This record gives sequence, structure tokens and C-alpha cells, in this order.
Amino acid sequence: MISVRKTALAAATALSTLTLALSAQAQETIKVGILHSLSGTMAISETTLKDVMLMLIEEQNKKGGLLGKQLEAVVVDPASDWPLFAEKARELISGNGVDVVFGCWTSVSRKSVLPVFEELNSILFYPVQYEGEESQRNVFYTGAAPNQQAIPAVDYLMNEEGVERWVLAGTDYVYPRTTNKILEAYLQAKGVAPEDIMINYTPFGHADWQTIVSDIKAFGSAGKKTAVVSTINGDANVPFYKELGNQGVAATDIPVVAFSVGEEELAGLDTAPLEGHLAAWNYFQSVEADVNAEFIEAWKTFAGAERVTNDPMEAHYIGFNMWLKAVEAAGTTDADAVIDSLIGVTVPNLSGGYSAMMPNHHITKPVLIGEIMDDGQFSIVYETPGLVPGDAWSDFLPDSKDLISDWRKPMECGNFNVATGKCGGKGS
Repeated sequence: MISVRKTALAAATALSTLTLALSAQAQETIKVGILHSLSGTMAISETTLKDVMLMLIEEQNKKGGLLGKQLEAVVVDPASDWPLFAEKARELISGNGVDVVFGCWTSVSRKSVLPVFEELNSILFYPVQYEGEESQRNVFYTGAAPNQQAIPAVDYLMNEEGVERWVLAGTDYVYPRTTNKILEAYLQAKGVAPEDIMINYTPFGHADWQTIVSDIKAFGSAGKKTAVVSTINGDANVPFYKELGNQGVAATDIPVVAFSVGEEELAGLDTAPLEGHLAAWNYFQSVEADVNAEFIEAWKTFAGAERVTNDPMEAHYIGFNMWLKAVEAAGTTDADAVIDSLIGVTVPNLSGGYSAMMPNHHITKPVLIGEIMDDGQFSIVYETPGLVPGDAWSDFLPDSKDLISDWRKPMECGNFNVATGKCGGKGS
């Protein structure tokens, strides 16, 4: 009997030791969640963001990791399914124990995960241009707000191209609709008549553009310089641009300025007919800067010589380095400590300057306008003279013009109304 008890005790002790060893092993890495669509309509844009995060993590591990630990990437595929983004976010945070998540592209995917990050008090770095009208404590917006992309693009077309008629063409979800609401108000404030603004929405993955492009041509035949402002997202851009070429819509006649088409999307197109059409971003691969040349070389070595860089990749580069710096300053990956440490962090961007995280959880960025060249790259035709701070709340919408965001203590509010002196709540 004593022998049996000793054997049982020894087995229990061994099991306990193994459990502690496994637990210690699990804590030896800092887990980084990657939440990007690797299948479905948005895979054309998001897969490369997964890849660049893997590269950045690998590079950081070669430098010794973070806080004496190696970083471990945890990749999931929400498959361009917006409710699934929330499930996968919960899986990353609760199931896999990640300390931070880099992910989402569309605003509907970001909106889907906001309650999860708030409930579980984790951190999301969101790398894509968006419609603004949001500032959430657990989210850091490293992509452009409307005043860092949409408004400067319209100003460029108006002032440099003499555009008087406007086609606002977008995919049918929150980002294009809200952005176009801001642009419509802005254009009318600039004296553009309502009849000189045409608005059109199409579903994700829309493929038949013949009628819409014909309508755009007809709208542009009224004797006034016309331009298309495109918030079309995902793989619908491929048939859209092909149809522009099929119907002979040249940039000299009706220029298109896109907010969601970069080098990665153009890699799947015959770009010769699209020369001269435009895109507005905060970074292009063609930027001339030593830091950019080094980044491009590292990327091509990691991913392949044929791969290109783009703006959301730079946003992840900036966000990842900001997170590293904040964690080092806090001495921990604890979400509350890192969130507080992130405000004011400044890191290099790929244009040769620096970007800072502001109290509204948006960053400072240059704004660039580029023309499509026949090799799928962009010739930069305009750049703001300095960095533009991201504005979480638009000055051109009546419901948000009095709102500011400041997550520093003691305010800690994402939607403080300067007219009433009150915080509106969660900030989104």
C-alpha cells in the first residue's frame, strides 16, 4: 500500500513539474496576434500585411527580441468575413494569450472587433486609411484619417487639376459612406453645386462595371473637368480599372484618385492603360529615402524580389516600432501600461522623417499624391510641406465638429464635446 502511495505521489509530482515547466515555456515568448484576411475578397490587400508582420517580428527576434524574450507570431484568417473577425480576435486574446494584435483592413471588420478589444482590454494597431469619427482607448490608428488623405486629395484635384465635377465611387460599407459624407459636405462648403456631385456604391467583389463606367463617362461629358474619387476596396478594383481601360477613360479626361489602391493591388493589373491615374497615400515605394531603400531591400529578401511595398505596410512598420518602444518604456506588455506609454512615442517613418503617436491615438504623417506609372509604381506629384496630425473627428460634419479626443489622464475621453464640456462615452 505504501509503495502504491509513493508511486502515486511521484506521478503527481512529475505531472506538477511538467505543468510548471510547460507554463514557464509558454511564458518564454511574447505573442503577437496577426488578424488579416488571407482568403476572400480582401486577401488581395491583406495577405501582404500578414507577411510584413512576420518579417518585422523575425527582424526583432534577431535583435534579441523584447524584454529578454523572443516574439511569437500567432496568425489567424478571418477570411473577409466581418463577424468572424470578432471571433478570431477573441481567439487570439483569450485562447492564444497574445499581448497585442496587428490587423483589420475594412472599417466594418474594425467595428466588428472593437467590443472584443474593449471587453478583454487588449491592444489593436489598425494600419489602413479610414473614415474617422472614432477614437477608442484600445485602438491605435496608424492609417490615415480623412484629413490625412481624402481632403488633401480633393484639394489637389481642385487646385492643380481644375476639377469641378465629382464622382464619389465606393464599396458599400461604412468607410466609403462616411468618407463620402465628409467629402460631400466639404465640396459643398467649397462652392460645388449638389448636381455636380455623383455618388455610387457597389458591393464587395463587384465585377460588372460596364454600366457604371458608362455613367461616369456621361457625367463627365457636361463640359466641366470631372474626376473620380474612389473608395472602392478589395478585388473589385481589378475589373473596375480594366473597364476604365476598355472604355478609354484616360487620366487626361477623367482622372481617378484612389484611396485603397496601391502597389500591391496594381501588381495584378495591366497598368499601361492606367498611366496618369492617381492615388493618395502617406507612403509610396518610390519614396526616396535611405530608410525606405533599406526597408525595400529587407522586404524583397524576405518575401521575394517580385514583391512590392505599400502604405499599410509602412503603417504596420510604424505601429510595430511604436509598440516595441512603449513596451520597453513600460517594462511590461501589460495593456494598461503600454496604452499609457504609447502616447507621445516617436519613431522613424519610411519617408525619412518621424511619426508621433498623439493623444487621440492617431499619428502624424505626410500626405502624398502619386501618378500610376506603366511599371505599377507611382510617380509622386505632390507632398504636404510637413507632417499632418490625424483628426479623429471631422470638422465638416455637424455631429462631430465640436468633438476632440484625448486619452491622457485626467480626460481619458475619445469624444469630448468642447461646446458642452462633456465626454460622450466610449469614444466610438
